[in-house]
Amino acid sequence: MVKKAFIGIIPARYGSTRFPGKPLAIIGGKPMIQRVYEQAKKALETVVVATDDERIFDCVRGFGGEAVMTRSDHKCGTERCCEAVSLLTAKRSHSEAVSQQRGLIIINIQGDEPFIQPEQIEALKGCFADESTQIATLVKPFTEADSLADLENPNTPKVAVAFDKTDGNGQVPEMGRALLFSRSVIPYVRGVDKSEWLQKGRFYRHIGMYAYRADVLWEIVQLEQTPLEKTESLEQLRWLENGYTIKAAVCETASIGIDTPEDLKKAEAFFKKFEDSKI
Repeated sequence: MVKKAFIGIIPARYGSTRFPGKPLAIIGGKPMIQRVYEQAKKALETVVVATDDERIFDCVRGFGGEAVMTRSDHKCGTERCCEAVSLLTAKRSHSEAVSQQRGLIIINIQGDEPFIQPEQIEALKGCFADESTQIATLVKPFTEADSLADLENPNTPKVAVAFDKTDGNGQVPEMGRALLFSRSVIPYVRGVDKSEWLQKGRFYRHIGMYAYRADVLWEIVQLEQTPLEKTESLEQLRWLENGYTIKAAVCETASIGIDTPEDLKKAEAFFKKFEDSKI
């Protein structure tokens, strides 16, 4: 059995179209990137911010975090993660690098989710107890407390998951295999009125965190865009279309992403409630 090592990489760029400078936005007196970093460190010994901006780099170094400067032409966080890993392992000998990559697992942590929970990271790490796991991600069940509008929201990708079996009480296992991701509702519940879908069907929302074996990460960043990916604008479909498998761990905690200044206001309100609950 190959010994595993986990590294958390937080891709963070300054030039967001909808929210420039987002990683440096202040939440509860700290920059967002610091909030993400500190939460990730609760579950990972090594966490590195990968950025293309000196302001973010200096901020991370300023609060005592580790950061690397990456190119500015990356199309996605996955590519930035891959370059960061290359930079971190560049000083090792070839044999050391190959040996490490066989057991090195990269966890891609979104830089705009300051409330990421350690148990989410632990769930991703747990996927690699299976030696055959190539890529892992998180899903969260929709519940009857959700609305049909929540289910149909195209900004909330859905996942069809295959589970090997249920336990004797009919409970779904904590891990499965992602079959398909879509902005549409999947699966379609035939013969049931939409108003009853959440009661009759089983639906999962995608939580946008990934973990990859280092050698698989290197492979997937070489892939060209695929038809399904272009249609849905979901990068993970490229991996499925090229034959990679994605293990899905079920979690009950949904992360709170921040894409706009309006989202930041909501996050501030959430942070105050979160802090008050600990008093």
